[in-house]
Amino acid sequence: MTALNASAAAPANGETLLEFPDNRLLIDLCGEHDRNIAILEDRIGVQILRRGNRLSVMGDGDARARAAEVLRALYQRLESGKGLENGDIDRELRMGSALRETGPQAGDQTEMFGEGPNGRIEIRTRRKVVEPRTEAQKAYVRALFEHELAFGIGPAGTGKTYLAVAVGVSMFLGGHVDKIILSRPAVEAGERLGFLPGDAKEKVDPYMQPLYDALNDFLPQKQVQKMIEEKIIEIAPLAFMRGRTLSHAFIVLDEAQNATSMQMKMFLTRLGEGSRMVVTGDRTQIDLPRGVPSGLIEAERLLAAVPKISFSRFTSRDVVRHPLVAAIVEAYDADARARERLEDPD
Repeated sequence: MTALNASAAAPANGETLLEFPDNRLLIDLCGEHDRNIAILEDRIGVQILRRGNRLSVMGDGDARARAAEVLRALYQRLESGKGLENGDIDRELRMGSALRETGPQAGDQTEMFGEGPNGRIEIRTRRKVVEPRTEAQKAYVRALFEHELAFGIGPAGTGKTYLAVAVGVSMFLGGHVDKIILSRPAVEAGERLGFLPGDAKEKVDPYMQPLYDALNDFLPQKQVQKMIEEKIIEIAPLAFMRGRTLSHAFIVLDEAQNATSMQMKMFLTRLGEGSRMVVTGDRTQIDLPRGVPSGLIEAERLLAAVPKISFSRFTSRDVVRHPLVAAIVEAYDADARARERLEDPD
């Protein structure tokens, strides 16, 4: 009996038995100290016990069926030679049925990003294969590959920048672009740049650190350093983009809500031949001085109807950083909605 043909106990027992033929893979499925099992128990609301090479799932019928489906899918992932991390479990819990029901579609640029089994999108980099963990992330990744200019708008923790950098690395490795350019507005928040120690690069680097972190997730650190030295990868403040034409490059503007209207127009008009441009931001985290409009909000309004420009929007449901982050974002959103109702009761 295999995991895909697991036996099920009589419904009256409130128990489903799943048998897995490879005990080594079953150990990986359960995780260290049964950590993975604990995650499934908490998220689905079941109890899972290990008995030899079997897992006993106990709970109500719908929860048992869902847990069994997730366990089978994760075991199948291990059978294919892939690892199993918390993010893989989270993705299966969020998207499992949709992944199995949606296959490759005509016209997909599968040669660029890789369409895995059952319609899974895989972004291939040197250090890891990245897979979207929500439907919104999946649509966003498709948009990044299929559009020359794409916007990703939503709260912190939804993977907007991380996925954009992953796609940029993948496209560079595939020979579709010659360089990667990552930028952010260096907006002062608490400390003024002039009072920070060091030269210009040392003053700016703290603002760019999230971009360095993402790159180091996808490429060996020594390779990242060499590519930066050779100007194949550029990480620079938004102000440094003025006057340039960016051709044959993958360009990411992060934290775009802190770009002014003039800066946003300047950046968008840098797009050159053979380039892809991604703009990411969160409308709820604007750090511009009071009275200065956000270039991201203006661009969203002005460009929404322009053909071939993609807008992907995320909500608290797409937060993948930590469960508490989603709860925090939702709490702040709920408070903002309540304030709006009080200010405009009509």
